Amino acid sequence: MKIVFLGTPEFGVDILNALILKHEVVLVVTQQDKLVGRKQVITAPPVKVRAQELGIEVFQPASIRKEYEYIINNFEYDLIVSAAYGQIVGMKLLNSPKYRSINVHASLLPKGRGGAPIQRAIMNGDKETGISIMYMEKGMDTGDVLAQEKMEILDTDTKESLFKKLGALGAKMINDTIDKIEKGDINPIKQDENLATYTYALTKEDEILDFNKEARLVSCQVRGLGDIGATFKIDDVSYKIYSVEVINKEHNNKAGEIIDVTKKYFDVACKQNIIRISEIKPEGKNLMKVSDFINGKGRNILIKSKIIG
Repeated sequence: MKIVFLGTPEFGVDILNALILKHEVVLVVTQQDKLVGRKQVITAPPVKVRAQELGIEVFQPASIRKEYEYIINNFEYDLIVSAAYGQIVGMKLLNSPKYRSINVHASLLPKGRGGAPIQRAIMNGDKETGISIMYMEKGMDTGDVLAQEKMEILDTDTKESLFKKLGALGAKMINDTIDKIEKGDINPIKQDENLATYTYALTKEDEILDFNKEARLVSCQVRGLGDIGATFKIDDVSYKIYSVEVINKEHNNKAGEIIDVTKKYFDVACKQNIIRISEIKPEGKNLMKVSDFINGKGRNILIKSKIIG
């Protein structure tokens, strides 16, 4: 089958790698290159990099809704497959292939519609997620579901680890689903709108730690943010952390209070239980071990301040 593939991050690379094993991908559509990091280096999306390695033509429209005719007028294809593309696609393009258009989405639809299902599943403390493959419709992730498989979210999962596992699951499912579509052996299931939830893209506010939550949910927030990092302030100075340890211990301290400072870590009281921080990134500096932070002025900062907020 001839396929136009829409995707942008590593999750999309997993699906693209699966597609090329059985199908002819005639075009890859991805987001535009962007400036990344402190040095603002122009960086291509992972899907673009992989497509170029495979010798597949790449199209990077600023707005696919305005530039869709390039695809329709210049390529022959039977199916459009999307996986974490990141733009809203118009119905004229979606309805153009013989077998319509399908999307590989990282949640158990109708729960988790939207652009950040993996991150928010972890941040919400969900115990499971999965992959849904559905027809693409006008609404955001509202199309009939063609295939769905569940996956447990472990207490050790981060945004990065869950992206990898769900990408592998989607890759395992995609070709079997396409085979069934081509054979007419597919049973689309309508989504129950009463069960729909939405996972909108993360904002700066989502990065701010809230110690008024129980420690488990603070850990979930940190793990869901992954390489973005979670933020808190001590005396109006911002710090980031990328991992925490949950200490199941009762206390009578205020949420956000620093209750123990050692040479290797410091503990912070949450609404329930405690989180332990062993690595910290002061504003404008690199991530460091708390031991190195304390060897500077860190110990005095932590002991003097008492409350994080």
